[in-house]
Amino acid sequence: MELNENRELLENYRKEAEELVSKMTLEEKVSQTLYRAPAVERLGIPAYNWWNEALHGVARAGTATVFPQAICLAAAFDEDFMETVAEAVSTEGRAKFNMQQRHGDRDIYKGLTFWAPNINIFRDPRWGRGQETFGEDPYLTSRLGVRFVKGLQGHDEKYLKAAACAKHFAVHSGPESLRHSFDARVSRQDLYETYLPAFKACVKEGHVEAVMGAYNRTNGAPCCGNRALLLDILRGEWGFRGHVVSDCWAIKDFHEGHGVTETAVESAAMAMNNGCDLNCGDLFANLLTAVRDGRVEEKRLDEALISLFTTRIKLGILKEKEKNPFDEIPYSVVDSEAMRDLSAEAARRGAVLLKNEGGLLPLDKRKYKTVGVIGPNADSRRALVGNYEGTASRYVTVLEGLQDYLDGQCRVLYSQGCAISEGREPGLRTGRERLAEVKEVCALSDIVIACMGLDAELEGEEGDTGNEFPGGDKPNLELPGAQEEVLRVIAESGKPVVLVLLSGSALAVNFAQEHIPAILQGWYCGAQGGRAIAELLFGEANPQGRLPVTFYKSAEELPAFTDYSMENRTYRYMKQDALYPFGYGLSYTDYTYTDAALSSEEIGQDGVEVSVTVENTGDMAGTETVQAYVKVLPKQAVSHVPNAQLKGICKCALKPGEKKKVHIRLPKEAFGLYDTEGRFMLYEGEYHVYVGGQGPDRRSAELTGKTVAKLRAFSRTDQPF
Repeated sequence: MELNENRELLENYRKEAEELVSKMTLEEKVSQTLYRAPAVERLGIPAYNWWNEALHGVARAGTATVFPQAICLAAAFDEDFMETVAEAVSTEGRAKFNMQQRHGDRDIYKGLTFWAPNINIFRDPRWGRGQETFGEDPYLTSRLGVRFVKGLQGHDEKYLKAAACAKHFAVHSGPESLRHSFDARVSRQDLYETYLPAFKACVKEGHVEAVMGAYNRTNGAPCCGNRALLLDILRGEWGFRGHVVSDCWAIKDFHEGHGVTETAVESAAMAMNNGCDLNCGDLFANLLTAVRDGRVEEKRLDEALISLFTTRIKLGILKEKEKNPFDEIPYSVVDSEAMRDLSAEAARRGAVLLKNEGGLLPLDKRKYKTVGVIGPNADSRRALVGNYEGTASRYVTVLEGLQDYLDGQCRVLYSQGCAISEGREPGLRTGRERLAEVKEVCALSDIVIACMGLDAELEGEEGDTGNEFPGGDKPNLELPGAQEEVLRVIAESGKPVVLVLLSGSALAVNFAQEHIPAILQGWYCGAQGGRAIAELLFGEANPQGRLPVTFYKSAEELPAFTDYSMENRTYRYMKQDALYPFGYGLSYTDYTYTDAALSSEEIGQDGVEVSVTVENTGDMAGTETVQAYVKVLPKQAVSHVPNAQLKGICKCALKPGEKKKVHIRLPKEAFGLYDTEGRFMLYEGEYHVYVGGQGPDRRSAELTGKTVAKLRAFSRTDQPF
């Protein structure tokens, strides 16, 4: 039994919090609703700063392992591994907390309440913060989100290892520049089918301790004071008992950006009355006036504090208590060799092989005397880490990884080629003055590895950027600056070329798909990413990643960025063929699927089980990502029926010649759809179940030369859930 299953202990913790709150003055209560909660010495309550970050490693608080960005972790399509990484992050978090407590350090980024994961749906590739998410699919995001939460919070019977926070609730994915005033209008169907499932899963399955509201409005009301979201759905429908925190200074937006209130007191009252318990910011200082003026009942303030103190009690950090097992985690685990190895493994698992014409990869270092490495991301630390990052003790860029791996066995020539974007060229440089160097490196090299893409100064959160991309969102999906021109020069050299893309989002690399023989999507692959990329290119590891987002051919295919309807968005609703589809990724070996079957054609209360035999028919050991998709064909007319949707995943490690039978259980809910009123329905009709190493779309078949098995199941009646 773990803490979240121990109802008696949880109630005791809550009663302890209630008793503590009953002894506090109104002024003391209000002070505890701010993220910088001061000490209440007369009650033995130490100061606590609630703000900490752990998106892909402990961030902003000194040295820590910098794991690959969340989108790279998602590309591994591996629930178990996601929990392993999150567990490692929380281990470092506890180790750092223990050290900081010994030295009396209670500053920002020093607590155990981590504001992660970001489980928003990456609905539009232009969104700068999409790199923080687990991709565009509600099912994948749900499964990975739940396991990330469990990894952070741990499985102890009495205490949380750390407190996770699911953010940003809800219907939030850009534009960044409008987030403080924007109203995301969304239908009930899209709300329940796309934007809420991951939050629901993290609450009901993951028992996430906190939920963070978003900056924007959703259907007219600011998310951090949205009664429908925070009270009706989160607490009412889902039974959430943790605490709700505002995004930072989001409550100020109520009157300054959204214009739904006129004063700071009104804004604080609106947030508190509608379910927000903790303010990242300082607006809740106005609650003192709001309570005295009768705008907020003190009973509601007590409810908020009881939730907050319950979290601190569950962490075992409120007062002197019996020792918990996490108090003994030593600082020596931080940035240790084992942690760095895990980071490199995450980068290897998340990389996606997009193209491998003629089997160019893996490379054989014995064949080459000179390797050329060209591109602005080849020797860039910024392109390794993404945003919300920690500080590693060593960074291994792609260039350094190749130099270390080849280690004198052949010469490595390097050219930056160009700056990553316009405006990054120092002095009087034009951005194209290195083309002569590029041509010479190509001429002298037996093979060229081009390293292009983006970095977190080009795409990210509003305020984190300082370049020509306003607000952190991308204006288009092209390689920025002179990168495309440099890539064309490399291609014209006639030498074999491998393109390594480092980015946190999809890029429209149409030229590369047509002219470059091998392409590897490496994402923001963490501080050890260059080591992992080198090992992948030279066959020390076999790519197994799959795309958690669609790579479109152009931004012109996309609806308006401000349109939150899911129509023609993501693989679930798009009508056109992708450049690279969701769920797509190649391997150095080959897998064959046979004997696909369903346990029953009737969709019963327990759903159905799909089974299939997978064989490694190639020459290299590898791990296949078996995917199951469901397409609903209702008998009656139903609006907005999505394309086939991912509903099951199984990772399958196979040696050459080895075969295994894989079983994926599809619960009854895997066949359900939400109607226009937000009701979950199993419709009478036929259901196609697809199973294979990719999605059932036409473009995946075109790229791989393979199709997936199609099976049929039926529901004989309409059944509401």
